[in-house]
Amino acid sequence: MTKSAPNTPEIQLDPVELRKARIARNERIGRWLLPIIVIVLTIVGWDLFCVINEVPHYVIPRPGRVLEALIEDWSLLISSLGATLVITFSALTLAIVGGVGLAILFAQSKWVEMSFFPYAIMLQVTPIIVIAPLIFIYVDSKFAGLLICAWIVAFFPILSNTTLGLKSADHNLVDMMKLYGASRWQTLRFLRLPSALPYFLGGLKIAGGLSLIGAIVAEFVAGSGGAGSGLAFRILEASYRLNIPRMFAAILLISFTGILIFMAMSFLSWLFLHKWHESAIKREI
Repeated sequence: MTKSAPNTPEIQLDPVELRKARIARNERIGRWLLPIIVIVLTIVGWDLFCVINEVPHYVIPRPGRVLEALIEDWSLLISSLGATLVITFSALTLAIVGGVGLAILFAQSKWVEMSFFPYAIMLQVTPIIVIAPLIFIYVDSKFAGLLICAWIVAFFPILSNTTLGLKSADHNLVDMMKLYGASRWQTLRFLRLPSALPYFLGGLKIAGGLSLIGAIVAEFVAGSGGAGSGLAFRILEASYRLNIPRMFAAILLISFTGILIFMAMSFLSWLFLHKWHESAIKREI
């Protein structure tokens, strides 16, 4: 004689929890699916526009022609992209070092900030396309000239955001550290720098893309070819030869590179902030 299993009551899930799980799942899917749909629709619309209006490939190439150019010229374009990225990340590194260092000085001395911050603003508001020709006149090294141009563009977001972050530390905590006899550098290390980290990472997201833009603009102004030429020169070269598919391929390569840089900076920001900062902590809906 066999024993029948006891009737176990069915577990009723809370409708609110089910709704939260469904919304979270839809957000995860939508975060990737929606951009893909937009890209696909854009490519289809681009192709249909060229076909319906019979646009010649030397005016606006069809997506297939751009893909062919990207594959055929891959070795040339990727080597030029490498040269551009060397300038980009070198300038970004210098912008981080210079921006953070100067921001610390600004936070420690109002007199230093009042003396030098207006000149930082001047560098930011003056178009790099205006400054670049002068830089290449006064600087003998092409690499140094490209580096300076890209650095100028990327420097200000790091400086401005980090300075704001260093000044945003809780004044009650600052007063408490003074009460306990903490030195200015101890206050900087244990209070102001952690408070400035989210601001710095926000500036880093901006500076990453700007350093790429600065490198491209500087290469356009420099305009010299040969070994080690960046993507901007390849675009100029293709325009002179009316090789429009290669131009589009190089532009798309720059765009995707900029997206990857932004994604990398966003991941870095999440890595440092997701355990403690409000901007990165995942909240229940």
